Order: sequence, then structure tokens, then C-alpha cells
Amino acid sequence: MRAMRVHELGEPLVLDEVERPEPGPGQALIRVHACGVNFADTLIVKGRYQEKPHLPFAPGMEVCGTIEALGEGADGPEPGTRVAANCGAGGFADYTLAPAASCAPVPDAMSDTQAAAFQVAYGTSHVALDYKARLRTGERLLVLGAAGGVGLTAVEIGKLMGAEVIAVARGRERLVQAKAMGADHLIDSETQDIREEVKALGGADVVYDPVGGDQWKAALRAANPEARLIPIGFASGDVPQIPANILLVKNLTVIGLYWGAYARFKPEVLAESFHTLTEWFVQGRIRPHISHELPLERANEALALLEDRQATGKVVITL
Repeated sequence: MRAMRVHELGEPLVLDEVERPEPGPGQALIRVHACGVNFADTLIVKGRYQEKPHLPFAPGMEVCGTIEALGEGADGPEPGTRVAANCGAGGFADYTLAPAASCAPVPDAMSDTQAAAFQVAYGTSHVALDYKARLRTGERLLVLGAAGGVGLTAVEIGKLMGAEVIAVARGRERLVQAKAMGADHLIDSETQDIREEVKALGGADVVYDPVGGDQWKAALRAANPEARLIPIGFASGDVPQIPANILLVKNLTVIGLYWGAYARFKPEVLAESFHTLTEWFVQGRIRPHISHELPLERANEALALLEDRQATGKVVITL
């Protein structure tokens, strides 16, 4: 089979011909139809992500495909079932392995590319806003990085949950899609002061932050008393240190979220979230925005689109 693999951290992926893997205990072998590309993939290929696969490896943590075989004791959908799966790594290949328990049947109304773009971005935002932050109708939600894959889903889900949504992105043209997803207010981080603009709108009750750095600091200062702030990533490359005195004085709550970890210690959270999200999709209430589809051999370009902030929404590798 073909696989786009990392041979040396920080170097471009190489298209290899390799043996097809065999499913081990509890695993499913999946023929990959499409693989979502996430900002985490740009980190894992450099060794800067919390998960560090052994070299050489193929990145790609979320796929849509058909189950070809199950390993011993695997508890998952039967072979022949089209599923979405969280494989952690290995999705940039014709076949990959995933925990059978993480494989969820895909509704007929959802295409392969939509399913590959669905799990991580929508799952992260839904678990963050619903399960973790308990976002309530009428609250003001501030979404940083609102033009990216997870940011757009946070705008869409926040609006669906009844929030007043403030979207922040770099450049007015990147805010167009956030507006289309339902954002009530738009802030251009290139030309506007996030702290002052948010305060002028009445402050933020919930902050969704995949960016970190100076934007986190501005959001912290613009948060209302008893606001909940959710750091989910650090696309800026700057992991902010949180001053406890501000948390104390404003009665703030910081809620960390690493979505993928729930697959290991509380998988029912992800299962319930995916069930809700697929129902919303079938009802036409949410719709993945895919800005680029590229074939496997152009996987390096797919990663560059995310690193260079050229994508709005999701990038998907098709096989």
C-alpha cells in the first residue's frame, strides 16, 4: 500500500510503498477513503506534539473508510461498514489501524470527505462548549482563531447553542466564512485591539482559544467575572502562563481540553458527542466547511496550507 511518511522530524513527507498492516487485539483495519488534516499533524511531524510515534510513521489522526478486518476481541462495527475513526496517526495511507471501539458508522447522508473532516473539529468544539464549559443560551462566546478548522465549528456550534458569538481571525477576508457560520461580531486581529473590542461588546462569558499567545492575554483581560476560558491549542507557538491573581480577582475558571485523551479514559464522552453531532448533521443544522481537498501524494501541500494559515475550515486528503 501507499503511505506518506515522516522519516526525519521536520523534513517533508515521503511517499512510500509499505506492507499493509494487520489488526492486533482490539483493532480494526480500515481502507481509507479520506483523511482529515489537523493543525496537530503539523506539530506531530516535527516532534512537537504530545503524541510522538516511532519513526518512520504516517501522520493523519482522523479518517473515513471501510472496515476490512477486525483483530482478536475487537468490539466494533462489522467488516464492510463505512466508519469515521480516530486513529491517532497513520491516516495518510491506503490502510490504517484504529481502535475498533473508536470506529463509528457514518450516516449515508454524509460523504467521505465530510466524515473525515468531522470528528476532531466538531468533536473538540462540542465537548469544549457543551460538556466542559456548559455554554448557556444568551451567553457571549469569544472564539479565537475563528477561521480555522476548529474555530469555525466553535462559531457554528456556539450559535446553535444560543450564544452571541464574537469571531476573531487574522484578516477581514478570513472572517467572511465565520460570518457565514453565524458569528454576530467580527474582529480582525491584524487591525483591531481584541481586548478593547470585546469589552465594548460587553465582555466574554466563555472564551474558546486554539491560538494562545497575545490573543489569550487579551481575552483574559476582556473576560467577564465568572467567565470560563478553554485553551485547546497554541497555534501561535506561544503557550501562555496564566496569572493566578487575575483568576482570583475576576472569579475566572480555566478549563483545559485535550479531546483525544477522552478516547483512553472516558470514551463515552466522545461517543455521546458524536451521536449528537451526527444527528445535527442529518437534520441539516451543521455542515462541515472544507476549503481544500488534495490527493495523498500532495500531503505536504496540505500541511503547508495549515501552517501558512491559507485554509479556512478543513483540509482533507482523498484516496
